[in-house]
Amino acid sequence: MPLTLHILPAGPIETNAYLLASTETGEAVLIDAPGDIWHEIEPILRDKNCTLAELWLTHGHWDHMQGGAEVVRRTGAKVRAHRDGQILIETPEIMNRFMGDDLGLEPIKVDFWVVQGEILSALGHQVEVRCVPGHCPGSVLFYFPRKKIAFAGDALFAGSIGRADLPGGDMRTLEHSIRTQIYTLPDDTVILPGHGPNTTVGHERRTNPCVRG
Repeated sequence: MPLTLHILPAGPIETNAYLLASTETGEAVLIDAPGDIWHEIEPILRDKNCTLAELWLTHGHWDHMQGGAEVVRRTGAKVRAHRDGQILIETPEIMNRFMGDDLGLEPIKVDFWVVQGEILSALGHQVEVRCVPGHCPGSVLFYFPRKKIAFAGDALFAGSIGRADLPGGDMRTLEHSIRTQIYTLPDDTVILPGHGPNTTVGHERRTNPCVRG
């Protein structure tokens, strides 16, 4: 089934949000919700005549969820995330402590907890959930095999990887996640990261200076 993908960098540090819309089902899914993302997605939803059915969080760091509460209030979208990120998502004020600033975060109630290997059905597609902790507890990847795309959050970037020095991070765990959960995807899978440009599994497995396959 055809999907329209909108790549929407937003928030104070240009975090990538991804809006997937299907005019055939009349629904959309938002992956991650940086600050002020509602103002980016609202005109798209109106133009496509779609309702936002769900918000999927790749992990609970502030820049990926800052706009989530507003999105949920305005749309009634159901929220999916991994339970290991619950404390960050539902009590986000704790991030003020290690960021050293009041980020003005609102808690988001998660409706469905995803697990490793779960197959979601969304917008006429099957979507595989893969757990990729190491950057943040509860980090997950959403893989659309028919579209050959994977939304990796901050686990893997073009030519780089996510930080492992924030609370809950661990470099060995992140390396293991990348090798076993990302580099095992087909080489032509397009990685859509939480920051920066797209890349592919094959390119990163061969050339990424941080974690080689």
